[in-house]
Amino acid sequence: MIVFGAIAPHSPLLAPRVGKERREEMTGTLQAYREIEDGLIGSSVETLIIISPHAQRYPDAMSGNMAENFTGTLRSFGDHETSATRPCDILLLDRIQNSFRMDGSIPFTLTSSEELDYGYTVPLMLTENLHARLVPLSPSLLDARIHASFGRALKHILHETSSRVGIIASADLSHRLSESSPAGYTAEGPAFDATIRSNVASRNLDGLLSMDAEAVEAAGQCGYLPIVTIMGIFDGMNVDVKELCYEAPFGVGMMTAIIEPR
Repeated sequence: MIVFGAIAPHSPLLAPRVGKERREEMTGTLQAYREIEDGLIGSSVETLIIISPHAQRYPDAMSGNMAENFTGTLRSFGDHETSATRPCDILLLDRIQNSFRMDGSIPFTLTSSEELDYGYTVPLMLTENLHARLVPLSPSLLDARIHASFGRALKHILHETSSRVGIIASADLSHRLSESSPAGYTAEGPAFDATIRSNVASRNLDGLLSMDAEAVEAAGQCGYLPIVTIMGIFDGMNVDVKELCYEAPFGVGMMTAIIEPR
């Protein structure tokens, strides 16, 4: 059963050894992560699904990563000490794969790698007191509507399992909010963040799906498809959505929100 959901950023600067003194400019996000961790633990989550946009992506299929155990690091950002290790929920991932294979309407495939990218590592590092099995999922290069359908189908699979499941959409927003942003400024950047925040708060999946694909691309984001997927999972459920924090101290939009079934 699904007991908790969250949308959270994955900037490596949130890690103490990477961000160092710059973390002081992200205190709102760090506090929001503490609330997410409290929510996951308070909901007795046994299996955590994380949807990362930086994992291996296929042009024509959603994917999951199956290995006995996973380890995430931030070595590529110069941090050789931070790591997060979690066991895989192999049974649930196998159930997900079999369900999509039998249904045939949404393509789903598996990879196998013990190494996790930072889109998984940062959320795991900041919820380190949660002792849960992990199911790492990745979006595809297919369009947003298929990701919403994937989320809706995934919801039915998760409702049928006795495991208490939490879900995190690992998602940064626009990287083009200002001239100091990593990718420079475009007018689509601030508009993208505003539209995402509004539609998430109002649980408006149709509003997310109606966003212009070219404008989404011009916003320089990485979180659109994970957000669409998690909103598809919770579509039709009786939930409360609460934005905990939005900040962009380094020109990248970081929204943190929780989704709690009533």
